Amino acid sequence: MSKEHKTTTPVVVFDFDGVLFHGDSFTALMREHCRREWWRIVLAAPVLLLAAPFVALRQTRRRALRLLVHTVLLGVSERRYHLMAREFGQRLAQDANRFIRDGQRAVAEHARNGARVIIVTGCENTLARAMLDEIGLRDVELIASRLVAGRFGMRVSVHTFGPEKVRQLGLSGVQPPWDIAYSDSSTDAALLGAARSAVLVNGKPGTRARLLARLGHEPEHVSWN
Repeated sequence: MSKEHKTTTPVVVFDFDGVLFHGDSFTALMREHCRREWWRIVLAAPVLLLAAPFVALRQTRRRALRLLVHTVLLGVSERRYHLMAREFGQRLAQDANRFIRDGQRAVAEHARNGARVIIVTGCENTLARAMLDEIGLRDVELIASRLVAGRFGMRVSVHTFGPEKVRQLGLSGVQPPWDIAYSDSSTDAALLGAARSAVLVNGKPGTRARLLARLGHEPEHVSWN
């Protein structure tokens, strides 16, 4: 008796910043928040000076960035943050020049071909979801960083960055290997290394060299606009 052949849905994973969006979307939100409430710049400036050396070090970067986010969002309630993030995300999405059109087309094409498309990003969930919905990617799955309300304001709960992306995919029931992974950064070496096919988007020479050293091979490279 012949065995029944099961068909599995291909899984395609995309980073967001640098693959679908030009720049760092969450940093843009924090800058806008400080611009509207100038006193936050005064509050954050000494923290930024103290944290800068730790941001530069890989071992302490995550804690330093968390401290900066907590400082900028001091006193911000959960409701206010979500309103602010949604409004800013919708506004960003209205500027087509902020987005990478080739990346959007790749997402749409994989979805049309029947793949399970998942965007995994260090950007915060509410902000990323608002942008994706606004640019027509409402049905695409999203795994993103999350904030929670704390005693003094919003705090980082999960920072979906680096190897944490692989962990969060696993917690969502998506186990490696995935079929294709797209990223623009060597910090996603774990994500790319867990893919059958790794694609580096607009990779700079240094990024390509680091990935070659970490993966043992250089991913496919694409130039997207």
